[in-house]
Amino acid sequence: MRAFIILSFVFSFTFFACNNKKMATTQMPPAKSTPTAGPDGNIMKTTSKSKIPNRISKVSTTRMTQEIEPNFPFDLDLKDADGNIVKSNELFKSNGKPTVLMFWLTTCGPCHKKLNAIKPLYPSWIQEADFNMYAISGDFQKNYESFAKQTKQKDWAWETYNDWNREFRVVLPGKLNGYPQTFIFDKNGELVYQDRKYNAGDEIKLFEKIKEICKS
Repeated sequence: MRAFIILSFVFSFTFFACNNKKMATTQMPPAKSTPTAGPDGNIMKTTSKSKIPNRISKVSTTRMTQEIEPNFPFDLDLKDADGNIVKSNELFKSNGKPTVLMFWLTTCGPCHKKLNAIKPLYPSWIQEADFNMYAISGDFQKNYESFAKQTKQKDWAWETYNDWNREFRVVLPGKLNGYPQTFIFDKNGELVYQDRKYNAGDEIKLFEKIKEICKS
């Protein structure tokens, strides 16, 4: 009887030890990972320590509305084709003349048609009427090089600038929704005219309006 008990104990101990050894040596299969596509469309290799790169965010340099002078000649940064930045209230002349601001984009076909139509007429315009005129690009800063290149190639007779912080859309009615657009401020700095888009012949109508405002 005693021998039987001893044999039973030995058998139980051996069976338990074998099972524990088997469990200790058994490994769980590795977890499957889902391939992740990178910004360039290629599949990224991921590990437990890898992190998905943060996306590059576009930071606007436009100031808050309350920080901007809302009245003509404003206080906006304007950058010319040579890289010089000047404040609008230093650039726009307070010389008792109306000021014409023509807004355009480097990628806007109608904008180029309008400015190209005005180019051969401009010398006679300034002989017949007494006014100031500027062309202002609303392009993002990333397109500045294109602005500079096109401005130099066009060789316009009027001064041309880039709205460096895109702040005219804060101070002008309609927020510059749509190009081209033209705004005319009278000799007292009051906004008296605004147009949008361009059709052939609109440059003639624009000059008639300029002459009318110059006489008032």
